[in-house]
Amino acid sequence: MIPSGLSDQMFSRSFLDVLIRAGLIAVLAISCYQVFQPFLNLMLWALILAVTFYPLHLKLKQKMGMRDGQVATLIILVSLALLMVPIYLLAISIAESVQGALELIKGGELHIPPPNESVAGWPLIGQSLFDFWQQASVDLTSLLKKLMPHLRGMGLGLLGKLAGVGAGFLLFIGALIVAGIVMAYGSNGTQSAVQIATRISGPERGPQIAELCTATIRAVAQGVVGIAFIQMLLVGVGFVVMGIPGAGLLALAVLLLGIMQLPATLITIPVIIFVFATQGPTIGVIVFSIYTFVAGLADNVLKPLLLGRGVNVPMPVVLIGALGGMVTGGIIGLFIGPVILGVGYMLFWHWVEDPRPDTELGEEKAT
Repeated sequence: MIPSGLSDQMFSRSFLDVLIRAGLIAVLAISCYQVFQPFLNLMLWALILAVTFYPLHLKLKQKMGMRDGQVATLIILVSLALLMVPIYLLAISIAESVQGALELIKGGELHIPPPNESVAGWPLIGQSLFDFWQQASVDLTSLLKKLMPHLRGMGLGLLGKLAGVGAGFLLFIGALIVAGIVMAYGSNGTQSAVQIATRISGPERGPQIAELCTATIRAVAQGVVGIAFIQMLLVGVGFVVMGIPGAGLLALAVLLLGIMQLPATLITIPVIIFVFATQGPTIGVIVFSIYTFVAGLADNVLKPLLLGRGVNVPMPVVLIGALGGMVTGGIIGLFIGPVILGVGYMLFWHWVEDPRPDTELGEEKAT
């Protein structure tokens, strides 16, 4: 027998060794995260894009007989070309809007009609709004001079937002390039994902979890972002053909509303009213209105077909995960949220459906 004092000493020493090893592992993990953290969003986007495009990569490889690197390069080049079209339209729209506003102000052609006297009777803000509107209609130049400090601050804030959007586009382009490299080694990446999931959850659930994560990312990409992008193109084409002012900005707003799961009719209906008010009920206006209204409702038809397709998880779980992930983590959370919620949903029902060992033993004793 081992003396109690010696056994306690051996236990304390082994416990101390475990604590030291755990501390060293924690320090190593934190150090690795700090080094990798500047590239985290880039790599997450690259992984999401690679998982989304990989089925297309396999189909093109089989049909064209090209190598993995060549197919990946072709997909990325075509994606970049398609991405530049809305970026170009957006830049042109912003430039035209700013130039038109500057020309109106410089030329003195910007005239604001005087307010109706009934505005002063509005509750709370009526009198102040009436005075402000009256001054703008009488002497807009002096009013702009008074507001210039506030406008300067708003302008700087707007420029900061535009710079953030530009940085986001650059990040997305970089992620596309990295995604092409990941797709070139797609088979190795699939095996690695299955090995990691198997090491964490065991040989039975590991492949299922890896497959669920992959299918969920693709379902969200097709059912949320893909539908929003298609809707933006449909509505944007109508706006450009009709010559709507700021067509690029309005199309971008449709894309953002689609990603946030808000109806595009918040944009299309006011535009239809504006066109009717400015051009009258002509045949072209009526055709444009019908087309724009139907295009604004296209997500109601496409969403049940694409969202949750190929995922062994109910569609409400995927949708709730997408919305909750976007609220908590932004656009990147739109993809991570459904994956986390879907994996948790699957593991929960595995736990519910699997019999407990003590229950089985109790049933055997009863028999």
